[in-house]
Amino acid sequence: MTDRMIKDAAQVIDRVRQNVPLIQAVTNYVTINDCANILLAFGASPAMVEAREEAGDFAQYAHAVYINLGTLTNEQEEACVRAAAGAKKAGKPVVLDPAGCGAVPRKADVIAKIAALGRIDILKGNTGEIMVLAGLDAKVRGVDSMENEAGAEEAAGLLAKKYGCTVAATGEVDVVTDGSRFVHVHNGVELLTKITGAGCMAGALCAATAAVCEDMTVAACAAMTAMGIAGERAYQKASLPGSFRVALMDAIYTVTGDTLKEMGEWA
Repeated sequence: MTDRMIKDAAQVIDRVRQNVPLIQAVTNYVTINDCANILLAFGASPAMVEAREEAGDFAQYAHAVYINLGTLTNEQEEACVRAAAGAKKAGKPVVLDPAGCGAVPRKADVIAKIAALGRIDILKGNTGEIMVLAGLDAKVRGVDSMENEAGAEEAAGLLAKKYGCTVAATGEVDVVTDGSRFVHVHNGVELLTKITGAGCMAGALCAATAAVCEDMTVAACAAMTAMGIAGERAYQKASLPGSFRVALMDAIYTVTGDTLKEMGEWA
C-alpha cells in the first residue's frame, strides 16, 4: 500500500503545479505572509480572504480552504465558520489547523462549530494539539507541543474516526491517518522547529494538495512529505534559523513528484 500511495502522492505534487489551485487561507497574523509565499512557491495561488463579509462567498470560488486558529479574533472566528459553510455548499475541501487549542479552550468550541458543518477534510496539528482534541493528556506550551510520537498514532486515529476526516499529527515523525490507514513520514529536520510558522506552512500545503486530490490521506502525506524534504534540502544550505527560513522557501520551489519518490521516507 505504501509504495502505491507514494506514487499517488508524487502525482499530486505535480498536479498542484499543473493546475495552480486557488487556496483561500483564513490564517493567523504571525504567519500569514509565510503561508502565502510557500503556497506560491509550491505552485498554488493564495488568497488571504478573511473578512467575515467575504469569506463565505469566496470559499465557494476557491479550490480549497485553509483555516488556522492561531490568533483567533472574534471577526476571524466568524470568517472561519462562514468559510467552512461556503466550502460545504460548493463541495470544496477544508483543512483545519487547531493551532493553540491545547492552551486556549475556546478554540475547541470553534472547531465544534466547523465540524458540525461536516467540512473538516484534513485536520492538521502538532502532536500535543491532536492529543488534546482527542481527550488525551498532553503537554503543550502555547502553540508548541511538548509531546513525541508515542501518543500521536492513538490520538490521530481517534480524531479521524470522530470527525470522519484525515488527521496529520506533526512531530519528529509525522503521523497521517484516516482511521484505517496509518502513514509515518520520517522526512524533516529539527531546525523546522526553530522558525515560526513551519506547521502553519505545512497546513497551507495540505490545502493545496487537497485541492487536486480526492484521497485526503494521500493529499496530506504529499504535503507533509514535501515540507519535510524541503526542510532537509534547506538545511544542506543553511544551518541557522534566519538563513534556513529563506532556504526553506527556495527548497519547496524545487520539490517535484520525482523528488518525493526519490527522497520520501514513509513507514
